[in-house]
Amino acid sequence: MSNPLTTTVFHADLLKDKVALVTGGGSGIGFGLATAFARHGAVVIIIGRNKERLEKAAKSIFDSNGGKCITAAADVRDAAALRTAIHEAVNGWTGKLDILVNCAAGNFLAPIANLSPNAFKTVIEIDLLGTFNATKACQTFLQASKGCILNISATLAYRGTPLQSHPSAAKAGVDSLTRSLATEWGPYGIRTNGIAPGPIDATEGIKRLMPKGAREQMIKGVPLQRLGSVNDIEHAALFLVSPAASYINGRCTVL
Repeated sequence: MSNPLTTTVFHADLLKDKVALVTGGGSGIGFGLATAFARHGAVVIIIGRNKERLEKAAKSIFDSNGGKCITAAADVRDAAALRTAIHEAVNGWTGKLDILVNCAAGNFLAPIANLSPNAFKTVIEIDLLGTFNATKACQTFLQASKGCILNISATLAYRGTPLQSHPSAAKAGVDSLTRSLATEWGPYGIRTNGIAPGPIDATEGIKRLMPKGAREQMIKGVPLQRLGSVNDIEHAALFLVSPAASYINGRCTVL
């Protein structure tokens, strides 16, 4: 598994002594964020359903920069199991948590006419309910540290996206939850922000979901004339969880 963070503009000790938990941290954007946080000094806890994938990701994070990475296998849809996994991982390290990144997600292409209620519900439960479950499980830790939350959503919901009604609905809910958390938990000193990636190159979403021949057309629609990269998301995330963003709360950054 390669390290997607090829360049950085931040000091290597930006997140020194911080503990960050990333759901969906075993692959894709979640893995990229976990790697970036570890490279900048944080101890990282990655959570996902596939234990083998998590262990592989943790080894990659250690091999690439010597970063400390802890794994915890759990399904974000199962609130009780997730809470147990999170509390065991956090308490097993230092009992402290400074950063929560909700990145676990599910997606597939399906027209609404052929989309079953169960399939629709599954994506809602992974993306939206999973974000809620992880956030609730981390509340006590984040209150103690006056930490921050970063929710990864998507631009799908900002205009109608064919074959993507299920993740669009889920991610719209994540954006709304971000604003509600910022309002309710701000008085505790907890900041909550989001990043909504558009088409990000070299990700599973692009590989599996982009129609044939659509790449060049999509690039033409981007003013910068390129797709985003995981590196772009990492830089935005590092800023939003750092002290430099100490007065940014309830905002969703579109990339």
